[in-house]
Amino acid sequence: MGEMPKYYIVEARALPDIFLKVAKAKRLLELGEAGTVHEATQTVGISRSAFYKYKDSVRPFRDMMTGRIITFQGVLKDERGVLSAILSVFAQFGTNILTINQTIPVDGCAGVTIGASTADMVRPVEELLQETVALEGVIRFEILAG
Repeated sequence: MGEMPKYYIVEARALPDIFLKVAKAKRLLELGEAGTVHEATQTVGISRSAFYKYKDSVRPFRDMMTGRIITFQGVLKDERGVLSAILSVFAQFGTNILTINQTIPVDGCAGVTIGASTADMVRPVEELLQETVALEGVIRFEILAG
């Protein structure tokens, strides 16, 4: 019986350059900007053997989150419309909200947990986080599980 794969989330700056180049080559192929593996690997400056060695193991975070259920956690100011603004961002990104739990505000802040399906997302989850954190009244917003 084979061992189950283990996954880690690692900031791109900490990865060896080869992994980033493999991801770029895969993206070129997906977007049709390269017609062959040879063309994609030549464009990013790696060998085809390196590409084939890592291609099944390297995926951008946004690809890992597509079609999954993600639990988000945030801390919001206790102000009118903050949660509504967050839900509007989620709707614009095409997520399907499954659950919302909010704590009773204490000292002007409330915790919120949102479970959402990313199956129909139209933009990457990283952008959803960026737009949500930038909203007025959002103190912190991050992925809790997914």
